[in-house]
Amino acid sequence: MITAGVLLGLFVVYSLWWTNVVANQEANRAGDAVRESWEAGGAEDAEDPDEPRVYRPEDGIGFLHVPTMSGDEILVKEGIDLPTLNGGVAGYYDQPVESAMPWDEEGNFSLAAHRDGHGAKFHDIHKVREGDPIVFETKDSWYVYRVFSILPETSRYDIGVLDPVPEGSGATGPGRYITLTTCTPIFTSTYRYIVWGELERVEPMSAERTPPPELTES
Repeated sequence: MITAGVLLGLFVVYSLWWTNVVANQEANRAGDAVRESWEAGGAEDAEDPDEPRVYRPEDGIGFLHVPTMSGDEILVKEGIDLPTLNGGVAGYYDQPVESAMPWDEEGNFSLAAHRDGHGAKFHDIHKVREGDPIVFETKDSWYVYRVFSILPETSRYDIGVLDPVPEGSGATGPGRYITLTTCTPIFTSTYRYIVWGELERVEPMSAERTPPPELTES
């Protein structure tokens, strides 16, 4: 029994601490590589020069900033499979409902991340409140969203929350939405916790990459 207890304790330490350390190191390296590629102009230009540049989604398309959740930037990559999310990042849905991109004229930019272990990027999602800002950073733009609805618990099979006009959010028509999803309650994966925001404005990126006031005002 003592041996089993020790092994169980080690497993908990591994799951809730060590996987965070490894994932955050991996995410930091990946984020640095994305920013270096931006500085080097290594991304492909879109066909329309007035449109934002398109980056290799497997490397990362930009950074999520949620001040009331953690304040740390979160690299966003393509996909919600475990190998992607275990790298300490958020992923945008490629299935069962395909995510829109922030620069699309309408749709739902839907994201998932772990709440515990493997970076736990959405661990503090319960601290987000209606009216809080959510900012997404690309090479060329700041996309500033405002939280308008929160669903503290829903079925893991509730894919309607990812729809272009997300079900259960109170949205009544097409718009430019963002959806954050993660597991709940904490330390379980029984249900899903949902936060919805709607785009307020887009700010072009300055040469100094000065963040919008939502990220600088306390």
